Amino acid sequence: MQPAGDVIRNALRESIAVKQALLEREVPLILHIAESLVKTFRAGRKVVLFGNGGSAADAQHVAAELVGRFMMQRRALPAIALTTDTSILTSIGNDIAFDQVFVRQIEALLQPGDLAVAISTSGNSSNVLCAVAAAKEHGAATLGFTGLQGGKLKDLVDVCFCAPSDKTARIQEAHITVWHAVCEVVEAELFGAGEA
Repeated sequence: MQPAGDVIRNALRESIAVKQALLEREVPLILHIAESLVKTFRAGRKVVLFGNGGSAADAQHVAAELVGRFMMQRRALPAIALTTDTSILTSIGNDIAFDQVFVRQIEALLQPGDLAVAISTSGNSSNVLCAVAAAKEHGAATLGFTGLQGGKLKDLVDVCFCAPSDKTARIQEAHITVWHAVCEVVEAELFGAGEA
């Protein structure tokens, strides 16, 4: 059995290596993602985010950064996590099918010009893939956040960020690091870097 201290050191080294890869190779894509959000908000449209498990938590985290605030006091931005209404999730999961829990919300909430953000570390979550297809049918732009291989999600969305790792924990750490950078750019672009 590996000593606990070594487990911690290895986890930290892996996390650093993934973030170094982001710095070296992914800045143009991250900037493109930030610009997509800025364009969506400037057009008066909204962002909806969805995923399962840790990805559901990331969807909620990002929506909170956009609606509330990230680093500056400013007006709220229209973002919704489709992972938060337990009555909707459980009724659709029970009465229709679990792969429809996000689809039905997309049918109710999305308009052309909105941005649908699908988060799946494997890229193969059925309910996420079904939701992306529904978003496209409703005229929304689609953005994916996934892992190294990308799964089916990579080819289904308009733009896909594939974290440079095949380990779920490292993928999730990369996702939230990228989202924090995106939120910082969005605030600066929409509200001015010096505005309090």
